[in-house]
Amino acid sequence: MNPKIENDRREYTHGGLCRRDLDIDPIVQFDNWLQAAMSADLRDATAMSLATVSVDGQPSLRTVLLKYYDAGGFVFYTNLESRKAKEMAQNPKVALLFHWREFDRQVIITGSAVKVPASDSLKYFLTRPRDSRVGAWVSAQSSVISSRSVLEQKFEEMKRKFSDGEIPLPSFWGGYRVTPATIEFWQGRVNRLHDRFMYFRQADESWLIERLAP
Repeated sequence: MNPKIENDRREYTHGGLCRRDLDIDPIVQFDNWLQAAMSADLRDATAMSLATVSVDGQPSLRTVLLKYYDAGGFVFYTNLESRKAKEMAQNPKVALLFHWREFDRQVIITGSAVKVPASDSLKYFLTRPRDSRVGAWVSAQSSVISSRSVLEQKFEEMKRKFSDGEIPLPSFWGGYRVTPATIEFWQGRVNRLHDRFMYFRQADESWLIERLAP
């Protein structure tokens, strides 16, 4: 029996968003919101949902962590043989969603994903904790496995293999940069009359800002 959920709601009362509050550059605006979330110690403030689409049109969704951003886009790292990587190879158009519930804020990004240079992947890989680098070698991401014990056994094998030296960057692991075409800033408001502003990238690389109906 499903619990009754139709009355599970709350009002969004953290404030509004006006056009005059927005920076003309959406990356600067994003940085303002992300820094606010991180300064408030929100858990997993850099977590973002990544939507991809298979060759037959089936969307899929998962959470990844933002590791870098600048005017060129938003960067994350993953297994290059995973489901998401295969789908991005077939269709590079993706969407990202940041949700900072405590502030009643969302940022929704659409754009195209491309692999970052291997040198960038290596630079980031070397900053990861040692066990996380071992873990990158262990999992054939998205493939079927018989049990968790198989995964844990392989992890211990890899720890022994690399116990006497550095852990190299796997050839099947790396990063993607999502170059945005649109960036929407969503601020929850009372009575579901939310504030939504969409930045549209223009041909000259400038940004057009439009308010959207909630």
